[in-house]
Amino acid sequence: MSAAAGIGLKPAHYRALLTDRPPLGFLEIHTENYMGAGGSPHRYLAALAESYPLSFHGVGMSLGGAGPLNRSHLARWRELVDRYDPTLVSEHVAWSSHDGYALHDLLPIPYTEESLRALCEHIEQMQDVLGRRILIENPSRYLEFSYSDTAEPEFLVEATARTGCGLLLDLNNVFVSTCNQGEDATRYLARIPSHLVEEIHLAGHSINTVDGEEIRIDDHGSPVCDPVWQLYRDTVSRIGRRPTLIEWDTDVPEIEVLLGEAERANEAAAVPSRDSIQGNRYALAP
Repeated sequence: MSAAAGIGLKPAHYRALLTDRPPLGFLEIHTENYMGAGGSPHRYLAALAESYPLSFHGVGMSLGGAGPLNRSHLARWRELVDRYDPTLVSEHVAWSSHDGYALHDLLPIPYTEESLRALCEHIEQMQDVLGRRILIENPSRYLEFSYSDTAEPEFLVEATARTGCGLLLDLNNVFVSTCNQGEDATRYLARIPSHLVEEIHLAGHSINTVDGEEIRIDDHGSPVCDPVWQLYRDTVSRIGRRPTLIEWDTDVPEIEVLLGEAERANEAAAVPSRDSIQGNRYALAP
């Protein structure tokens, strides 16, 4: 996959992408939006897959949950992967279901040995069913568990060591979490080995004030802020260029806005704007 930036695929932009074919490194979808058997979503996705590499990003697998994975959901994942052969596949380090009920949110997990074992078991199960390695994404955090016994960077790195998966490094989540917890984003990132990172997410967030204190909310509804752009420049300088996604999931703007954000990411990483559809493929580690 090219190291040029990509955008999340939204129905509002199907026709513009097909008509104009703007230079993008890739398109990323939320897999849950394409788990139906057919219809216009698949018609457009199949047409766009002829021009753009695809990245599949799940939001409902509940990898961090205490209970077993939903086998029917995992089977639908496998059908999509077999159908489109995406270049990248990823899920969140979070839980989003319990006892058969989908909670429609990405909820945090404590960083303990028990939760690590459950997460790794689920990662391995997902990789076995899909027949490929996946990437796991660092979450956004708003509260700290009192009984976590390790820090998030070390927890994620250990999960990759036990399962062979890679990391999707969401820099907006790093910034949101470290600001909310009074931590240092630069020190957090220094503890992530560069070879584990295979994709980067950039997004906007909002700021709420509660009892006089600011809380940053990862809502994907605005441009990437300047401090996150600086983290991105510093990260690329340290680890090299990676496929980078502009996430914008609420108050979705016109496609020109997303393309402008993607071009800004290319400029920040010094990626030529035309290093896209016909560009060199980003070599994934075996």
